[in-house]
Amino acid sequence: MWSKLALFVIKNRRLLILLLAVITVFMAWKAKDVEMTYDFAQVVSPDDPEMVYFQQFKKTFGEDGNVLVLGLQDSSIYRIGNFSELRALTDTLSRVEGVSGVLSVTKLIALRKDTANQQFTVKPIFEKFPENQRQLDSLMRVVNQVEFYKGQLISPTTGATLLALTMDPKYLNSSRRQAVMNDILGHAERFTKKTGIRLHYAGLPYVRSTMTSKVAGEMKFFVMLTVLVMAVTLFMFFRTWAAVVFPILVVLVVVIWCVGSMVLLGYKINLLTGLIPSILIVIGIPNCTYLLSRYHYDYRKSGNQVLAMTRVIRKIGLVTLMNNTTTAIGFVVFCFTNIAILYQFGLVATINIFVAFIISFILIPAVFTYLPPPTPKQLEHLDAKPLTKLLEFFEHLVLDRRGTVYALAAVMVAISLLGISRVRSVSYMVDDLPKESSVNSDLKFFEQHFNGVMPLEIVIDTGKKRGIFKLKNLERIDRFEKFLRTQPVLTTPVSIVTFLKASTQAFYNDSPEYYRLPDNSEKNFVLSYLTKAQSKGSGNDKLLRSFVDSTGQRARISLKIADIGSRNLDTLLSRQIQPQIREIFNGTGMDVKLTGTTILFTKGNEYLINSLKESLIIAFALVGLVVLLLFRSVKSVFFTLIPNLVTLILTGGLMGYFGIPLKPSTALIFSIALGIDGDNSIHLLAKFRQELAVNGRRVKAAITTTLSEAGTSMIYTSITLFLGFSVFAFSEFGGTKALGLLMSASLLITNFSNLILLPSLLVTFEHGKDETIDKSMLQHYDDSYHEEDDDTELNLDRMTVQRRLES
Repeated sequence: MWSKLALFVIKNRRLLILLLAVITVFMAWKAKDVEMTYDFAQVVSPDDPEMVYFQQFKKTFGEDGNVLVLGLQDSSIYRIGNFSELRALTDTLSRVEGVSGVLSVTKLIALRKDTANQQFTVKPIFEKFPENQRQLDSLMRVVNQVEFYKGQLISPTTGATLLALTMDPKYLNSSRRQAVMNDILGHAERFTKKTGIRLHYAGLPYVRSTMTSKVAGEMKFFVMLTVLVMAVTLFMFFRTWAAVVFPILVVLVVVIWCVGSMVLLGYKINLLTGLIPSILIVIGIPNCTYLLSRYHYDYRKSGNQVLAMTRVIRKIGLVTLMNNTTTAIGFVVFCFTNIAILYQFGLVATINIFVAFIISFILIPAVFTYLPPPTPKQLEHLDAKPLTKLLEFFEHLVLDRRGTVYALAAVMVAISLLGISRVRSVSYMVDDLPKESSVNSDLKFFEQHFNGVMPLEIVIDTGKKRGIFKLKNLERIDRFEKFLRTQPVLTTPVSIVTFLKASTQAFYNDSPEYYRLPDNSEKNFVLSYLTKAQSKGSGNDKLLRSFVDSTGQRARISLKIADIGSRNLDTLLSRQIQPQIREIFNGTGMDVKLTGTTILFTKGNEYLINSLKESLIIAFALVGLVVLLLFRSVKSVFFTLIPNLVTLILTGGLMGYFGIPLKPSTALIFSIALGIDGDNSIHLLAKFRQELAVNGRRVKAAITTTLSEAGTSMIYTSITLFLGFSVFAFSEFGGTKALGLLMSASLLITNFSNLILLPSLLVTFEHGKDETIDKSMLQHYDDSYHEEDDDTELNLDRMTVQRRLES
């Protein structure tokens, strides 16, 4: 099969190049329509009960993660000139397309008792804007009397204030988000230039917008940096620009196909899929280096370009396909999850890994049979002395120091298991952004002055219509809210209780001491005022509907929380809030449920990590199955998986000792590493079994030949992959940086596992007598197995091919 395929590629190279060019142009045309995704939180299955409940919550009470906040702490804001600028900024932002509302000090409203109509009305505190400092100071005293706003818009301890912008969900989840954000930030920067007052930004819309911009920027940056690193690496190996330009051209074509395939599949670029182009460059280059190094090896042996390239395709086609299959396994396992972002990442990567294989196996032979043959200087890399010395040292360890190898492996595994015990699963809402970033520093500002900005929602269901308005139920909610106020990571809660307290204060002419729940004698008056206001649509109705559902059965307590991390959040919910819920509401028939974007984010991360653990198990099973089908030997499965298990354990140990937490971005590494590292195991094992057949089942002789011949390409591949994945260490995203560092470490460790530990296991347990080796499978792995008669026959075909090409 591979012989016929080799001849087909050489004979039809012009047609194949043209076909690839046409498809690439089409893919480039489709790639121009690729879009960024603006929703990074869809990691929980839509069928999950908590996700279903959250969707119902949003239908009843509205979005919880669509608020962008601008904060400031500067007493000069209360000077009449700066305050006028703040009003102008507020009014300007309220007119920005995509902003549905703005709440700031300049637009505060107050409840007013209308005794004549026995109802509350809503009036702006700054109904008539102050003309001088004295009027402003007087109105600010009114503001400070409204207890409802303390801890919400104005910090009672530091005096910091904020503007809260409610974003239109239609803009939040579309490509128009960035234009809206740029408009908002532009107006805010002009305010800062005029007043000298610094503004801080936070809220999920801002965080997601920032991450979107950084993902787009890093995708372009990593593609360029990876291409540069791979170009330098190729030149170091081959010392010829042809061996640099055309492999780079191959992977760039693959990148175009990758982005085009995303559009054809209806996917958008997110934090994970944005990494795929760079990963494909890193994975695709070893295909090219493997082909070129074998081409140089066969050309030096035969002196015939077409013959050498035909041998390359014929003799390493299957092993390269198997290597790509094993690599793809590290990604395809993500398709077994029902998490959209993982499924898309796995599917796009898997498809394009095989695309990279096909393109490299067409373009490299087609192009290099047109180019002049390699010079003796360009073939010098085949005899690299430092590499030869290193492989001789590995051979010494394998043949003469296996006890030391096993002892060292056991010690390293034991130490690594201790390190793994230190690994903690923790994630943050802005986890991937560096601590020194403006997003994190601004987040700290809001946590310092307002306790946080991440949404947290609590829904109380009384089980009865209008049950919320019963005084006993309101008192229980008030008791619960008093507990919530004691938590330093939570903001002051907002609910029907706080609204009723504000109403009671308004009922008693805004006297601060009456900011409380109405008693039995007051309740009917206060509620009648609210009911009349709601029925007449005076403005209270919107506020009331945001706290209570239409039946009066369920109420919402809305809070903000600091970004304390998934572990601390779980402790807060399970050990502090839930016990209080049980103590206050047990036996009342009231059901209390926590929900919101923050809760779903934490659950999503746990769900993601558990899914990735399952994916790793599936990856082991699939790699084992490939080995079993390829070698038809259970023992070979053992030889393949044990070294790679050691590699993963050592990598996990590094995570523990360097304090790298287990989170979705780092949990990805293990399946990917298993797929890539499994390539080397299969390559070495295949070469060993072939040499075992050729050398009369002499294990040590087979190991010596295997290390000297297969070891070279394995080290080249590891160096290429190591340098390629190292570029991710320059990422601003913590998860991407960890991916680069841990993958690079894994690729160094795999040289110990596959070039020292695996051969040692083969020498110890493979006696060369137990199995019948299937030579029909092994003949694809190396030209030394083929007899000269085969090459003579193919030479005649190749001479015919040459004559046709020359004519």
